[in-house]
Amino acid sequence: MSNFGRLITLFAALSLSIFSCDGKDKDEPVVPKDMAPELSTTSINASCDGGEFTFTVAAKGEWSAYSDEEWIKVKTMYDSDNWKSGTVVVTVDPNVDKYAGTINRSGRVSVKSGAASSTVAVEQAGMTADNTINAPEGYKLVWNDEFNDEDASGDWTFESKGPGWVNNELQTYVVRDPDCYSVSNGTLKITAKKDGSKIKSTRMYACASSGWQYGYVEARIKLPKGKGTWPAFWMMPTKFTSWPECGEIDIMEEVGYHPDYVSSSLHALGHYHANGTQVTKEVKCDGAEGDFHIYSMEWTHEYIQFFVDGTPTLYYANDGTGSRNWPYDQTFYVILNLAWGGDWGGSQGVDESSLPATMEVDYVRVFQKK
Repeated sequence: MSNFGRLITLFAALSLSIFSCDGKDKDEPVVPKDMAPELSTTSINASCDGGEFTFTVAAKGEWSAYSDEEWIKVKTMYDSDNWKSGTVVVTVDPNVDKYAGTINRSGRVSVKSGAASSTVAVEQAGMTADNTINAPEGYKLVWNDEFNDEDASGDWTFESKGPGWVNNELQTYVVRDPDCYSVSNGTLKITAKKDGSKIKSTRMYACASSGWQYGYVEARIKLPKGKGTWPAFWMMPTKFTSWPECGEIDIMEEVGYHPDYVSSSLHALGHYHANGTQVTKEVKCDGAEGDFHIYSMEWTHEYIQFFVDGTPTLYYANDGTGSRNWPYDQTFYVILNLAWGGDWGGSQGVDESSLPATMEVDYVRVFQKK
């Protein structure tokens, strides 16, 4: 080889070495910008309630859409006559918490075609907590029903039982019978009503499968009038075994033959009404029949304290001896009902001329410690 040929070979080798060491991967594909899918929008702005949004896609080849965020759901619909185009349906989940505020959040939907991709930014607003309900000091609201809609919240379930089911009561509990159950003008109405030869009424449970362990529980209630009525606002354990071993918490009861005297009681194996050992206290509440009053309970591991319109009534301390006297360390759920007659409500007879009789509930609220 001539000297000139050797110089040409050396120059070619040096050139190859220079271009091979420029810090770039010579195998890295170069994606032309015009290969990226064309989208009808580049952003989605959703409220805290979420919702459904759509945008169209025009790609150069096969394409797919997806999101890495759990709160963003993506569905693709390809055009039947041209699979290179189509529509993407984006469902944004609600960003709400009824009892605490939420913050704004951001995500994206990616549309990929081969090595090219385009994105749609998704921005969702947070929610400001409702601070119109005042919580007791040291507590926060964890559940409530203000009965401001056309129906009670979906957390309520209803009982269906005939007369004599418990306490020799005379009523038949019916489910969502408009004669016995309604929500209107901001209150729940539970009515005992004569229907032929029977008396029908309503018994309903809040969060019966989950309940709450400890807290501050209250309701604002107007009691019915009439000899034979037996309205109650009370709690039972979510995992019922047997009574009274499992416990019972009666926040408020009243019987119509003793008007405006309300009672709070606790029942356990060590104290229950069948043998006259129940823990109970009755107080006079002027206007309980016909006016709204607030009945509440503070329930901790150490004690249970009942209140009427904020005034302390019955107090019971955990004596540390175990479940015989303190089965109140498990989850309990709320019960609202209006019984007719029975061992207590009918102990001095009943007066059917007072029917229909209505128990009216403004709200039920559950608070727990922060």
